[in-house]
Amino acid sequence: MTQAAGEPQRRRNAAFVFIFVTILLDMLALGLILPVLPKLVESFTGHDTARAARIFGIFGTAWALMQFFFSPMIGALSDRFGRRPVVLISNFGLGLDYILMALAPSLAWLFAGRVISGITAASISTSFAYVADVTEPDKRAATFGKVGAAFGAGFILGPALGGLLGGIDLRLPFWIAAALSLINFLYGYFILPESLPRDRRAAFAWTRANPFGALRLLRSNARLLGLALVHFISQLAHVVLPSTFVLYAGYRYGWDEFTVGVTLAIVGACAMVVQAGLIGPVVTRLGERSAMLIGLCFGALGMVVAGLASTGNLFRLGIPLIALWGIAGAAGQGLMTRLVAPTEQGRLQGAANSVQALAQLIGPGIFTLTFAHFIGAGAPWTMPGAPFVLAGLLLALAAAIALAVTRPRPG
Repeated sequence: MTQAAGEPQRRRNAAFVFIFVTILLDMLALGLILPVLPKLVESFTGHDTARAARIFGIFGTAWALMQFFFSPMIGALSDRFGRRPVVLISNFGLGLDYILMALAPSLAWLFAGRVISGITAASISTSFAYVADVTEPDKRAATFGKVGAAFGAGFILGPALGGLLGGIDLRLPFWIAAALSLINFLYGYFILPESLPRDRRAAFAWTRANPFGALRLLRSNARLLGLALVHFISQLAHVVLPSTFVLYAGYRYGWDEFTVGVTLAIVGACAMVVQAGLIGPVVTRLGERSAMLIGLCFGALGMVVAGLASTGNLFRLGIPLIALWGIAGAAGQGLMTRLVAPTEQGRLQGAANSVQALAQLIGPGIFTLTFAHFIGAGAPWTMPGAPFVLAGLLLALAAAIALAVTRPRPG
């Protein structure tokens, strides 16, 4: 390869490294607060776990509602003005929001912080559009997997550190998360390059920037619509982890913040191994369709194991199976990006994030109320793992739909 021919590839590699670090810092900040946010909510309820689960479900619903409305707008803005300014503004806003939550004197203030977080975190879809900008179509699934490794790495260190710091003070992880987000803003300001050339930018239009207009893109192709449905169900199942895991682990296994943090770190480590080391080879060997189906089946099995586990050690046996679910997400994203034009990648990721947000809007209520019902006094029998079993059934449904919509067409 000549020097001139190799220059574009070197630039793409450098750009990917920049966005990888940006996502890593974002996820590290998010991971820090995961073990402590439900406990902070619980502290405002007089340590009533069932009531805290219901309130935390409302928090999750509000966060997802903001994602649903703002993701398409932010995706459309990134198609018009570029990815870099959107990512920078988001990081700065998240930093200020974590400070607000660290100082929150009541549930109302904490709720306001989650609403703001839902708006500023909507730019995650822009990061995936950035990856699509700098990656060839046949390499996107593997690259999305590597980006997923940044999520995993953030969740290895974040929850463990958050659990440790939360044992000192429940609000300390929020201060550290704020510092990381502001450092991320400075990093991006001085280092992150723009990935979207001016000649590939699209005009901004409110008809495409609202969630309902953005979702019309998904209806433009029957296969794209089917994959979006699979994405929705898969993301709905995923909500069981952030919405119920901390309270579930404390209720069923008696885990404290540190143990929860360490377990989430194990989840992150397994996810990183899968995302960074397995997705590329699996997709190359089996293709995106088969990889997606296999990932969904592993996820369904892992969730059922987690829901039926009577001890903490048995629960941990399900973690590697749940991690293999990550193969499905990257493969599905790779398939979806092939079905839209280069000028619509930001819009596609915004629409996909709205689908995810819709799942996150519905999911917290479903899973937290399921959990509260099956541990409450009026339950026909006590089954704290019911939300995880439900998530497993949803993933089995997603696998069945994926099998149908990606079936090769005759001729």
